[in-house]
Amino acid sequence: MRWTFLVAPALVVALVCSSAFSADGPSSGDAAAPVFQEWQIWEVKTGLVLSFEELLRALGPLDVIYLGEEHHNQWHVEAARQILQALLRQERHPILALEMFGWDGQAALDRYLADKEWTRDSFLKESHWEQSWGGSFGDYEPLVALARAQGLPVLALNPPKQLVRLAAKQGLAQILADPEMERWGMKDETLVDEPAYRDMIVKPLRQCHGGLSDNAYQRMYEASMFRDEGMAKVIAEALRREHTSAASEAHSKPGPIISYTGGGHIQYQLPVPNRVLRRRSGSVKQATIYLTSFEPGRAEELRGLMQESVADYLWLTPIGAQGAPKRCR
Repeated sequence: MRWTFLVAPALVVALVCSSAFSADGPSSGDAAAPVFQEWQIWEVKTGLVLSFEELLRALGPLDVIYLGEEHHNQWHVEAARQILQALLRQERHPILALEMFGWDGQAALDRYLADKEWTRDSFLKESHWEQSWGGSFGDYEPLVALARAQGLPVLALNPPKQLVRLAAKQGLAQILADPEMERWGMKDETLVDEPAYRDMIVKPLRQCHGGLSDNAYQRMYEASMFRDEGMAKVIAEALRREHTSAASEAHSKPGPIISYTGGGHIQYQLPVPNRVLRRRSGSVKQATIYLTSFEPGRAEELRGLMQESVADYLWLTPIGAQGAPKRCR
């Protein structure tokens, strides 16, 4: 496995809008400062709130749309479902890519989508749902059900969990000879170790899981990098196939790819989007949408996310049925 080290500037991106952001009302210095509310969709580069229709127009020309969720939040699943349905109304044929399934579950996904007689229980067993993700499949079933009803392809994004665990336990350098690396096409992949990405991964690990050895943090970081590179590999290969298909069928309008993962895999473009961009030599049009629960007490944090350009769009939703996500301080 080849590692590439990039020298990148610190992750500091200036907010281009001059408005102040408040959940409680205008700031003392700006009487026109907007207010954070549920279901707002913020365009980060302009600081404007968009309607859903305006968002769809902006997403129309894109090849990949990355949605970053809080796990098991039904409102985030609903946001993704609404985007898929809107694309279908536009006679598009989106491809859904889900973090919740590993590569070793792709065959089961394909069968379940095609075989309407195959039972849900058999599908969950054969796709290794409990081992790969766990929790209630019902939380994500609306997306799979929509794809099944509409004949949409679904891509399993995650490398097999046992391989990710092996990377976290032994480190990437120690698992190169593992037959599973070659089986899944990862043995000779180039993993880009970017300083800004490393900082984004390792700092929270140290804050939330203190007291571990430097070697432990390094292995956890390598496992994260391995996962993100693996997900980028799936998306980039799907783009290549779609490009080939579109070239042979000029009348068709395939895509876009709707990538649905945890928010940590899209933030600041670093984890998956930049890796897809690299793999496609920059020839991909894409955008990121960061879905997050709205809590009035998070106004300062939301301002920070805007100022640091956490994504191209910030979509505020209600808190999920399982409550507000736990946040490490």
